[in-house]
Amino acid sequence: MNAKLYPSMRFEDSEAALTFLRDAFGFKERSVYRDDDGKLRHAEMSLGDETIMFGDGDPATGSGVYVAVDDLDALYERAKAAGAEITRELQDTEYGSREFSARDIGGHAWHFGTYRP
Repeated sequence: MNAKLYPSMRFEDSEAALTFLRDAFGFKERSVYRDDDGKLRHAEMSLGDETIMFGDGDPATGSGVYVAVDDLDALYERAKAAGAEITRELQDTEYGSREFSARDIGGHAWHFGTYRP
């Protein structure tokens, strides 16, 4: 299976996180998506060849790992068959990705999709 992992985080203030990650750790903006009011909805930043993704939300509940895969439907069926707790059903998104989310046996959030930053 061809896959790529991306840490996915939530911050109470994603605008402040954008600045902090750049200034403190040297991350560079790849993509920043804002709503019609200018509020940051999703950001992608890189450090070298690696990318992280984040947006606003509760850091305790919204962080996890996003995994981009080629055969998402097969992975979804495999996860269900193995007893993974599906927290977001398989769906197509408005930005062209097909995705689902699940929790592992330790309660960690995993987000799978076809989108590759």
